[in-house]
Amino acid sequence: MLRLPDGETISYRFVQDEGESARPTALQILRDLADGRIEDAALLSNAPRRRYETLRDYEQSVGPQEFKRVYGQYFFPENRVVAEIALGPRRAVIWDLGEAGHHLAAQYFVEVEGRFLVDDVPSKERAALQKVVQDYRRQNEKRATSPARKD
Repeated sequence: MLRLPDGETISYRFVQDEGESARPTALQILRDLADGRIEDAALLSNAPRRRYETLRDYEQSVGPQEFKRVYGQYFFPENRVVAEIALGPRRAVIWDLGEAGHHLAAQYFVEVEGRFLVDDVPSKERAALQKVVQDYRRQNEKRATSPARKD
């Protein structure tokens, strides 16, 4: 549970069961993007047109090779999923991008009719999940910068 400064609490849990995980969808989207298949990746969104336009614009701004490189880096051995957080039907898959100095990146999903889609529709619930991810990042930064304990 996360308690916010305004007194609001957000109840969440860490996903342990693969059957409840959005990770397979996260990996499929990243594979599609690393291969330049923007249309396929966009179809795995709850707002596919918006997702397609955003991805296409990004590809046009950096070029096709850089686009593929950016998404392909998720498959580097030093990059890995470190947590998956659930808040109702929503999930945040959190990656430790080790090659980028242990930057934590998150992908957001929502379960719709038994399958996970990228959650591209703003909502109160998605905003709450983003707050939980921010707190996870803060906690992780504290651990990373704390001196080792001597017992």
